[in-house]
Amino acid sequence: MLKRALSYLYTKETKSSFEIEHIQPDSARTERFITLLQLAEREDFCEKTHLIDLQNRTVDPRFRESGYRAIQNYVGETIVWQREKVHLACPKPEDLPDLMEGLIAAHGRMDEGAVHAVAHAAAIAYGFVFLHPFEDGNGRIHRFLIHNILARRGFTPKGIMFPVSAAMLKNSAGYNTSLETFSRPLMPLVEYSLDNEGRMIVHNETATWYRYIDMTPQTEALFEFVEQTIKTELVDELTFFANYDETKLAIQEIVDMPDRQIDLFIRFCLQNHGNLSARKRASNFDLLSEEEITRMEQAVKSAYGSDFFN
Repeated sequence: MLKRALSYLYTKETKSSFEIEHIQPDSARTERFITLLQLAEREDFCEKTHLIDLQNRTVDPRFRESGYRAIQNYVGETIVWQREKVHLACPKPEDLPDLMEGLIAAHGRMDEGAVHAVAHAAAIAYGFVFLHPFEDGNGRIHRFLIHNILARRGFTPKGIMFPVSAAMLKNSAGYNTSLETFSRPLMPLVEYSLDNEGRMIVHNETATWYRYIDMTPQTEALFEFVEQTIKTELVDELTFFANYDETKLAIQEIVDMPDRQIDLFIRFCLQNHGNLSARKRASNFDLLSEEEITRMEQAVKSAYGSDFFN
């Protein structure tokens, strides 16, 4: 059942990671990210050339980069025309190579030491997104690095996918807080201006603030996301598959239909509070009797329970 669920979990993690950034990836981008997730337990991506390759494989091909960014970037949102609300001013581009070298060196020391895998993943993944070394793709890479480190350190069971991004998406307030715990106290220290085209200029020295970050809040947050993933996300998905198998067997005992038709029936019922709509019945199941439909609907409701449809 775990093996059957794994394919779906890869897709769920991919879509959740993009959805956090309000992006709807097409099938090609989805498949590229799933392929990367499948490599997470085998390769160490926390090295400059690998991070650049990761960025190239994560973003739209038109926005691939050949190195770390050479411009000043920031995380913000447009309030009104020519007025930005800045959430995080990222390091100056001239400070970035040294900061990234320090992050990668810290990763190497944690890899060889006794640092807990979740603390390791939090320090490196959040450190990466705070440094924001690329113009695009930083958030997705940040969440990918969590998988990469947990898998390589043996925290995630071999061959199993933890949909951590799904937990972050469900608890978006907690995820945002884990980011803002660093950015909010930082911003009053950064002296900056924005020109008419929204480009940022940082006027003071800021590298120290990114070099020595207290990652305690981020580590605590990641522990919570991992716990939610194990206790809720994985359990829910495996329960869904178990209920699906139960429903399918029950329906086969009522009507010996092709698998595709049974799958379609279950899907339509799950989308409609356990009932098959009149329109779906007329277009797909007009050969079935009223009694058969009723018994099949009851099989769906019995397997999934009332809580699922509330």
